Amino acid sequence: MTDEDFMRRAIELAWTHVGDTATNPSVGCVVVLDGAIVGEGVTASGGRVHGEEIALAAAGDRAAGATAYVTLEPCARRSAGGLSCSERLIAAGVARVVIACADSSVFAAGEGARQLQAAGVITDQGLMQGVAEPLYAGYAPAKTLESRR
Repeated sequence: MTDEDFMRRAIELAWTHVGDTATNPSVGCVVVLDGAIVGEGVTASGGRVHGEEIALAAAGDRAAGATAYVTLEPCARRSAGGLSCSERLIAAGVARVVIACADSSVFAAGEGARQLQAAGVITDQGLMQGVAEPLYAGYAPAKTLESRR
């Protein structure tokens, strides 16, 4: 299977919860090790738990050295506190993250990708962006922390 195949699966997952994640976007994530899917997830109903968290939990120790395919840039910080998705990917030992779409939210806005890169995680952005963008047509990301309170 190719990068496109795995991202296509992440996009399929994200579509299953569009409109069901409150103010959060529906994000699909697929974790792949040695060419096999070892974990996958989508943002839960109501917007918590994030898709990356679910996929990493499913992958467990198999996330170390894996590639994560994510439909939207992982968050760099959380409105409710706790570890961000970028921090969780780093802590799990993911070697590479492939991102379809950037997230202009104050909780990401390029910082999620920068955190990954600073930790030595290979980060590729834009794979199948045009296919994933319709997922976020109704998503109005927070531009300030105050707008999320």
